[in-house]
Amino acid sequence: MARKALKLASWTSVALAASGVYLYSNNYLDPNDFGAVRVGRAVATTAVISYDYLTSLRSVPYGSEEYLQRRSQIHDLFLSFDDTPLGAASLAQVHKAVLHDGRTVAVKVQHPKVQAQSSKDILLMEVLVLAVKQLFPDFEFMWLVDEAKKNLPLELDFLNEGRNAEKVAHMLRHFDFLKVPQIHWELSTKRVLLMEFVEGGQVNDRAYMEKNQIDVNEISCHLGKMYSEMIFVNGFVHCDPHPGNVLVRKRPDTGKAEIVLLDHGLYQVLTEEFRLDYCHLWQSLIWTDMDGLKQYSQRLGAADLYPLFACMLTARSWDSVKQGIGQAPVSATEDSEIRNNAACYLPEISQLLNHVPRQMLLILKTNDLLRSIETTLGTRSSASSFLNMSRCCIRALAEHKKRDAGSFFRRTQISFSEAFSLWQINLHELLLRVRALRLACWVSALLGWLTRAPHRM
Repeated sequence: MARKALKLASWTSVALAASGVYLYSNNYLDPNDFGAVRVGRAVATTAVISYDYLTSLRSVPYGSEEYLQRRSQIHDLFLSFDDTPLGAASLAQVHKAVLHDGRTVAVKVQHPKVQAQSSKDILLMEVLVLAVKQLFPDFEFMWLVDEAKKNLPLELDFLNEGRNAEKVAHMLRHFDFLKVPQIHWELSTKRVLLMEFVEGGQVNDRAYMEKNQIDVNEISCHLGKMYSEMIFVNGFVHCDPHPGNVLVRKRPDTGKAEIVLLDHGLYQVLTEEFRLDYCHLWQSLIWTDMDGLKQYSQRLGAADLYPLFACMLTARSWDSVKQGIGQAPVSATEDSEIRNNAACYLPEISQLLNHVPRQMLLILKTNDLLRSIETTLGTRSSASSFLNMSRCCIRALAEHKKRDAGSFFRRTQISFSEAFSLWQINLHELLLRVRALRLACWVSALLGWLTRAPHRM
């Protein structure tokens, strides 16, 4: 019995990571980080450029004639190439280089053995999942294998990553705070991706932002706008927003804060039906419409587990969901309650994840990564973030209705209704700001009075 409990505890950590349930600490678990999904993110890979030049270089004695010959092949492509990687992960690592025309580029090079190893790793994962199923029949994790089979080949194709980068850059071109590095196609292949070199600090680095006078609230707001647009309006979602892939900086030309979005290998394309149901669901969550919450949760496969589903999406307790997720920030008591109770619901979480649409799995993971960034920045569950989400939902639903409208008059009605709803949100946001300003003035006056009080005595 003790041995079985030990096995359960071991697999509990994996299940929590896979489920998209964020455990509210800086050391959160990420399903992208374990085992065969990405072959172990901590493994340092060997660089390969222009069909394994660097790999070959490291296999020969330093300073030998063969070494110098292969080193010269790299310099045929680059004016300079930094052998020390800027960052290393399981699939690839990134080097800084300078082209002969003077452009500084980032060179992402894939580990030469990843392609061959990936099928073996997925097979191993499948065997382990089946073994867990035999030990614990209540746990269903075959969806994890299915997702790995679908997504890993896409991540290994760097040309696909380049196309994703260009697509999202065009899609979000109206956001002047977003920077997606330009792809250099002339030197890119399926295993080597050259892109514009852009420097910045990681999005969860408060010290960097304070040093460079970047407002953390502004960055958090921009990040929320960007992802709300991707999820609710466009249905094309960057699903790997961990801090290493989201940088912040001051724009060299204007000095304004800017988000740099990197690593475009993993995207989720949402069907229109899923996207619209998800819009309705979040509208219900934001405005505490419990009937709508139940209806659209069930449309998305949650069935009678819709309260658990709502808690997983919002990372809030069921009591907070019922009271309104924008009414109050997460308290220490609620935070502790979620952490302590998460493991108790593992069978239900497993059942839920096995029944929701596969599109939901990466969305849950993306939500958790974004939430971890907000937690680090201290901006989690702010009212403005929910209002930005609601704006995108209103626009997306109105656009769908206008496409289905049969007359000009009906389209005009929908446009007026959309404008009125957006005006209501703007007014609500203005009232929140006035209230916050009045509170700040009151606190400032109180502190001033307390400072002067001892001198009066």
